[in-house]
Amino acid sequence: MEHMKRAKASSGNGELVKGLCLMDESRNFEFKRVSGKMVHKALETIVAFANTEGGLLVLGMEDLKKAKGTARLYGIEENPEAVDELHEQVTHRITPSIEGIIWRSLPCTLRDGATGELMVVVVQKSAKVHSIVADGTWKRLEKGNREMTAGEINDLCFARGVISAEGELVDLPFELLDTDVWKIYCATRKLSSSDIKDRMFRIGLAKKKGKEILPTKAAILLFADDPSGILAGKAAIRVFHYSGLKIEHGPVPNLLKTPKTVTGPLVHQISDAYEYVLNEIAAGLMLAPSGFETAHRYPTRVIKEALTNAVIHRDYHINRDIHVRIFDNRIEVENPGLFPAHITAVTIQYARSFSRNPLIVNHLREFPSPPNIDAGEGVRMMFSTMHAVGLYPPLYLSSPYLEHDAVMVILLNEERPAVWEQVSDWIDRNGFISNRELCRIARIDTLKASRMLKKWVDAGMLMPDTSKGKRGTKYMRVGGDFVQQSMFSLSELADNKLSDGE
Repeated sequence: MEHMKRAKASSGNGELVKGLCLMDESRNFEFKRVSGKMVHKALETIVAFANTEGGLLVLGMEDLKKAKGTARLYGIEENPEAVDELHEQVTHRITPSIEGIIWRSLPCTLRDGATGELMVVVVQKSAKVHSIVADGTWKRLEKGNREMTAGEINDLCFARGVISAEGELVDLPFELLDTDVWKIYCATRKLSSSDIKDRMFRIGLAKKKGKEILPTKAAILLFADDPSGILAGKAAIRVFHYSGLKIEHGPVPNLLKTPKTVTGPLVHQISDAYEYVLNEIAAGLMLAPSGFETAHRYPTRVIKEALTNAVIHRDYHINRDIHVRIFDNRIEVENPGLFPAHITAVTIQYARSFSRNPLIVNHLREFPSPPNIDAGEGVRMMFSTMHAVGLYPPLYLSSPYLEHDAVMVILLNEERPAVWEQVSDWIDRNGFISNRELCRIARIDTLKASRMLKKWVDAGMLMPDTSKGKRGTKYMRVGGDFVQQSMFSLSELADNKLSDGE
């Protein structure tokens, strides 16, 4: 009976196994035959995946360089004891422990025709930084793993939000923070604005260093008239308004005017940048290259949320300003730092919220007419609002799609065709779409499908993979890849395609 059940499951998993057989190791994928030597390397990979962007470790499969197709399928039957040992070491040798690892067995037909199984270990990007006891802290490369240096571990702790630059102490006279913004804040909270040092200490914006009380960087960002000047760094918002659809590098830049630098306390940065952007996109209709006039249709609350998120979630450990770029067909908001904690570009719409800078978030919401209410619903609101007015959803990008460590949200000023919903759903479930699949979904011919796919590529919504030749081109969502999108729809993957492992 058990043999028949496994054979049936093996048959049902054929397409998934076939897809795995075509894949090579990458930043998010690794394949290993099971042996005693496998355990140590697999443990490194699990830690590296958790410390990077997550990934899938498939046990019981040979490397693509050593075998092709179904000849890669050895199964965990080669050494089931090694899988048990890996389970044990994951539990006891990783510190802190990694939450949410999913082990699933994938029944299949092995290389010799026998019925066996693979073991798929699904590791999500972690909110923490993990190490192997007595064996270092590891990160994932494009292929393989590498032990991290002390400096890299420190940077990763900042990037994940394990530690935040907002809590750093700055040797600064409190008098420089006794501003009008501080007085307004105190009046709103019904606090005494006198004895600013004691008051800030009591509300967590100042801390003791030896016998001294010093303000935190958060206090300076929230209340100083010029945080960038005081910190001798970059903590402002710069707005660039371009003519056309892209930045043209050359002797004459295609800027419509001199870039605007918005500084001051964070609450003013958000409101001033928001007002400036609204004035820019309302200054008249932009003449598109086609000759038709294009009106900017962005919902204003989405623009404000994008600016607010950039200010409160940026990594203040990085000495770089927030950049806002206005083009004829989109607005880009780029803030320094990577996605914190467990969040990725693929999961951001549904992931539980995480605050990299809790001091800033907690105090910013106490201002009159606060830019943030700290309810964890801002990103969902952006998606639902853009959908309600018929525009494309916000597009999030981060490393490795950007030149430096940053998170960019792109708001497209383009009407969303009805078929995009089906295309988006297909990509979420399958990782990519091809011309043939679009023809079937939209009931259109090949030429129309090609034009539609090219438009989405030009708009930055999709990214072509031509590694299999022009005829075999597959289109993935920009900002993610097949692995992350598979992990995003993991509940379906686990419930419908993978049976429970032990």
